[in-house]
Amino acid sequence: MIHLLVAKVKRVLQGCGVIATNQDNVKLLGATGSPFVCRVRIALKLKEIEYKYVEQNLGNKSDELIKYNPVYKKVPVFVHNDKPISESLVILEYIDEIWKQNPILPNDPYQRSQARFWSKFIDDKIVATAFKSVFTVDKKEREKNIIESTEALQFLENELKDKYFGGEEINFVDIAAVFIAYWIPLIQGIAGLQLFTDEKFPKLYNWSQEFLNHPVVKENLPPRDPLFAFFKARYDGLLAASK
Repeated sequence: MIHLLVAKVKRVLQGCGVIATNQDNVKLLGATGSPFVCRVRIALKLKEIEYKYVEQNLGNKSDELIKYNPVYKKVPVFVHNDKPISESLVILEYIDEIWKQNPILPNDPYQRSQARFWSKFIDDKIVATAFKSVFTVDKKEREKNIIESTEALQFLENELKDKYFGGEEINFVDIAAVFIAYWIPLIQGIAGLQLFTDEKFPKLYNWSQEFLNHPVVKENLPPRDPLFAFFKARYDGLLAASK
């Protein structure tokens, strides 16, 4: 009788998307140092979804990567029952729609729209400009990107009202902002910049410490030392080529 009851509960949960079925085949194609891949790994862990991770060499792209993402040929690619989804924010939304447990997007339509807006804002206004602030040799271009990054970070500083962007729990915007919390402090030190500090952005900095120390986030961050060495070599190569 108990076995029948358990089986019935599992069928209900599967129908609601709360747990994956045995037939679900979940795979993530990624590269360890990518902040976009890191987003997906954090979301999958928060959702307690089992998946197969397949590391990609972006210098020698695999047939599997080209097959599943022939348009951009880049990671992450999330594959669910052989159906590929690309672009990290799109993947996060898909995961949240399929697996209902531990939601990362708000239920309220307006709040959902705001979460989408600020996540896209991070990609459009912070990720590229922060990278260019470090990995641009031209001084005028670098200064332009520093100013744009600072202005964008100030908007987020003003937007942050609670412990996380999701209130007391990590949500969609927090996950999207992993680049700010982990990657900006790492790359800014390479060029001796102070893009993101506790003096400039106290609320955002405190958020970053809470976020990075969350057990799920901490477990899914790439190792710092090899990532720092990779970016340092890239920076040194740019400087050498400019002389």
